[in-house]
Amino acid sequence: MRIAMVSEHASPLAVLGGVDAGGQNVHVDALARSLAGRGHDVVVHTRRDDPDLPATVEVVPGFVVHHVDAGPPTYVPKDEFGPFLPRFAEELARYWGHWRPDVVHAHFWMSGVVSLLGTERHGIPSAVTFHALGVVKKRHQAEADTSPDVRIPAERQLIARMDRIIATCSDEVRELQRLGGDIGKIDVVPCGVDARAFLPRPSVRSRRPFQILSLGRLVPRKGVGEAVRMMAELPDAELVVAGGPPPEGVDADPEVARLRALAQECGVADRVRFVGAADRDAIPQLVADCDVAVCLPWYEPFGIVPLEIMACGRPLVGSAVGGLLDTVSEGRTGLLVAPRAPSEAAGAVRYLLDDARMRARMGQAARHKVESLYDWDQVAEATEAVYEQILTAQGPKQSVAAGKSVR
Repeated sequence: MRIAMVSEHASPLAVLGGVDAGGQNVHVDALARSLAGRGHDVVVHTRRDDPDLPATVEVVPGFVVHHVDAGPPTYVPKDEFGPFLPRFAEELARYWGHWRPDVVHAHFWMSGVVSLLGTERHGIPSAVTFHALGVVKKRHQAEADTSPDVRIPAERQLIARMDRIIATCSDEVRELQRLGGDIGKIDVVPCGVDARAFLPRPSVRSRRPFQILSLGRLVPRKGVGEAVRMMAELPDAELVVAGGPPPEGVDADPEVARLRALAQECGVADRVRFVGAADRDAIPQLVADCDVAVCLPWYEPFGIVPLEIMACGRPLVGSAVGGLLDTVSEGRTGLLVAPRAPSEAAGAVRYLLDDARMRARMGQAARHKVESLYDWDQVAEATEAVYEQILTAQGPKQSVAAGKSVR
């Protein structure tokens, strides 16, 4: 099968940890690799943000990244992509005129928008994974939401015009239905984790004081501030914050400065350490060295970091939002708390710190759940099944431009 993925701002080749580089980059990269490993030809189209990048890069056999020239070849915040979208759409339509995919899978709403011209011109079946919905972001960030005004109307259009919607969790299905989505067009395929790379391993640190890990991007909605506040009620523990800039850039980072000021205000500055972004191969040891991990976002469309922690065999205290409602089995693989409730989070962490046997049982159960449901090979197989369903339901499609069968 020829598969075109569109990920306009989240390149599979990007360095993770920046404001616009995170779970979607991991998702697209891992899914493309796994689909290529299943014998498919995958091209991921992403915007060129560096003039020195080649037009195409073969990542592994069967998986190519295509850099689309649309806008200046430099970093641009994704919420400022609007003026470049028409050029991006034309470039995709032109590309697919020469290399016609069997299915197009757009990732994020802007990828869906730029895909429509080519899919409808050439009669190509389409699917979209939103990764985050504008209505949810607006609900939680209000005036801090920098999304363009066209985002929510565009998402409603995509829900109506795409052949299938691939949601990543059950909470997203409910949101899609509120936006007018037909439940018969929605499939749930979660994000995944490389269960062979993220493995339990022995700790190499002294067991006192207790160590709590917060891992992920340093943006306010990820709830690191709540983790810092929580520490005021956990005097026998320290918090390690991994994420954000490279280690050498931690002291100059404005979000780190804000969180350090908050730690000072809460009287916990001597028990909060910022270690910067961690290489992915270093994450298993970071997790092994903690007693409990926390993921306390205000909202979370899915969340790959919780899966990485679970794969490494540690219990998780997480916000009861979005994808964490599916991934964290309450009382079995971790504990769920209300978002933006640091005292409740502190109580859940305290409960786990006081019972080493429970932590071990939950860690084992978390690893088992990842192996059973969330390995990328399983996610790729489920995604492939959605593609096959689209093709079976569509039958031979007619090219809008040429008026003839293109399959």
